[in-house]
Amino acid sequence: MLFTKGSDALSRENFDYANELFTQILAREPEVFDVRKSLRTSQLKKAGGGRGLFKKMLSNASSSPLVARAQLALRKDPAEALQIAEQILNSDPQSSPAHRIVVEAATAMEMPRTAVMSLEILAANSPKDREVAIKFANSLADTGDVMRGEKILADLSASYPGDTELSQALKNLSARRTMQKGGYDKFEEGKSSYRDILKDKEEAVSLEQQNRQVKTEDVASRLIKEYEERIPKEPNNLKLLRSLAELYTEKKQFDKALNYYERIKNTEGSADPSLDKSIAETMKRKFDHDIAQLDPAAPDYAPQAAKLQAEKQAFELSECQKRAEKFPTDLQIRFELGQLYFQAGEIMKAIQEFQKAQANPNRKVKAMSYLGQCYARRNMNDLAVRTMESALKEKPVWDEEKKELAYNLGSVLEKIGKRDDAKRQFEELFAVDATYKDVSEKMEKYFSDEAGN
Repeated sequence: MLFTKGSDALSRENFDYANELFTQILAREPEVFDVRKSLRTSQLKKAGGGRGLFKKMLSNASSSPLVARAQLALRKDPAEALQIAEQILNSDPQSSPAHRIVVEAATAMEMPRTAVMSLEILAANSPKDREVAIKFANSLADTGDVMRGEKILADLSASYPGDTELSQALKNLSARRTMQKGGYDKFEEGKSSYRDILKDKEEAVSLEQQNRQVKTEDVASRLIKEYEERIPKEPNNLKLLRSLAELYTEKKQFDKALNYYERIKNTEGSADPSLDKSIAETMKRKFDHDIAQLDPAAPDYAPQAAKLQAEKQAFELSECQKRAEKFPTDLQIRFELGQLYFQAGEIMKAIQEFQKAQANPNRKVKAMSYLGQCYARRNMNDLAVRTMESALKEKPVWDEEKKELAYNLGSVLEKIGKRDDAKRQFEELFAVDATYKDVSEKMEKYFSDEAGN
């Protein structure tokens, strides 16, 4: 009855009443997708032609407490978080923070179609956001629309041909489509089990265990034993060698892991930047493990920990420099090298790397953000301001990256005495996230100073 009344109100463009009725239903039955779809239609129609900047700032400021409440609720009660998110969307149906909460809550409650609706809006808000695109594609696959998910990732991969994460996500989806064609549809209909699809039941066990994100100690040990037995027969199976390296890394047997990575490197045709990065990550984990093994109560703990940290930093820089020499056109490596120079305080070298890295579309804004900070550290303040302002223009959505940019820009403007411009940056940031760093204290000081004058 409520749904009928809500649908009638929607058809008469009485959007507030429709939203109220649909929200009542979803508070009781959050999994009813048709109701949520109607609610989203009503919310979007009520909003009409979008938001102006002032209206958007007011909306962000008023919804910030609700966003915080929803994020807290996510941990204990995803249904409550979903309900709070809908309150925000009733006022601002394009709110990216609210849609992110919907995605997380819907995923926790196993409601993929609800997640897809919000991911579609998030993807429209940020069409170049790789993380959103991958989530969107995977959620589409969860609803059975694998081909559309593949198309989304294929289109994005065509724009960023060197992006290995996108490429891998696309391969994973293609594998899902292949599995569907091979009999997964029968499994969905209850005519066969997943294991029946695979002829070899031992292979089914291995595949399931390989694909677990966190393998138990027993599973990892069993897989290592199985793969070690295969190595004499398949000594040049690079996938097998890499799997062993990853398994030994999981078990914190880093020397064995590094030995297998070296075997892959010594194999003809293994010029792969991702391999060098895996070796570097394993070495870093080894350093972290060694630091964790130190006894904090020991009298020499501080110097020993500092020594290992220094060795780790020196290794990271040296290794990244070698990768940059080996793959000079890989802009992701240039970005990583810039970060390491920045952390080491070698600002002029960092500037050179970030200037190159900003040609990578996936790293452009972050590289510009670092460049602005580098210029500020060298007291090239006008250049820092111009760079950060250009980076902000690339960020239509207030995510963590944009918050950091706005804060850093405000700080540089404060430093050079442009008080009104600095206040404007902090004010915009405050309207979105009053809890970000010390922005609340900064705004209080500005208002206090103005009141004193």
